[in-house]
Amino acid sequence: MDEVEVVVAHSERATLRVGDVFLKVDGDQARIDVEIEAMSLAPVPTPEILWCMPPVLAIAALAGTTLGRLGGPSTGSPAAWAAAGAAIRTLHDAPLPSWQGRAGRSVVALAAELDVECELLVTNGVLPADLVARNRQVAEAALRPWTPAFTHGDLQIAHVFVRDDEVTGIIDWSEAGRGDALYDLATFTLGHEERLDDVIAGYGTGIDLDVIHAWWSLRSLLAVRWLVEHGFDPFAPGCEVDVLRSRM
Repeated sequence: MDEVEVVVAHSERATLRVGDVFLKVDGDQARIDVEIEAMSLAPVPTPEILWCMPPVLAIAALAGTTLGRLGGPSTGSPAAWAAAGAAIRTLHDAPLPSWQGRAGRSVVALAAELDVECELLVTNGVLPADLVARNRQVAEAALRPWTPAFTHGDLQIAHVFVRDDEVTGIIDWSEAGRGDALYDLATFTLGHEERLDDVIAGYGTGIDLDVIHAWWSLRSLLAVRWLVEHGFDPFAPGCEVDVLRSRM
């Protein structure tokens, strides 16, 4: 009998692994619907959907391994990172889905959310005021008009699997939809700035590095309190707070 492994769990959702099957439990039916629809449309490898009985989605495990994790060492060859970049470009060049994703929030709404979050980080003593102020300044470059692309919306390094320098699959599509392509690239390279050139080599042209840096700051500022409140540690070496410190 296979053991049940808790991959990730918090108050919003949980993912369990039993053998070669992943069980995603999500109380928000809309997120499950988006995940299924996005995987059916995405022109990149995705996991096989075994069955869906809300609130549970069962998918098959992917071959290969991830290129690392936030807060840990990055792995894989430059060619593997370039392959990931090429797969991300294929996704971004695909026909647009009909819905807006996590990476597609309006500039006005995002700026308002960021201002509120920065104030809370300082007034609650979570982060020093100078660190927040500097990264709020850097984040400004992300608040600009952008051309919609088919985005994953949560393209963490742990969501892309590679074997023999080829992408075998991309998981966790519940935040997918129309959005800013550079948000995906920044999310994928968050905490692994040294791999950005390899990713760009596979992705190709159209990269504004100032915007990538801005998304690193913006995404980290918005994430810190949520992570703490849900049992994660953004202060761990190499994680979100270190990403913010790197902009000083």
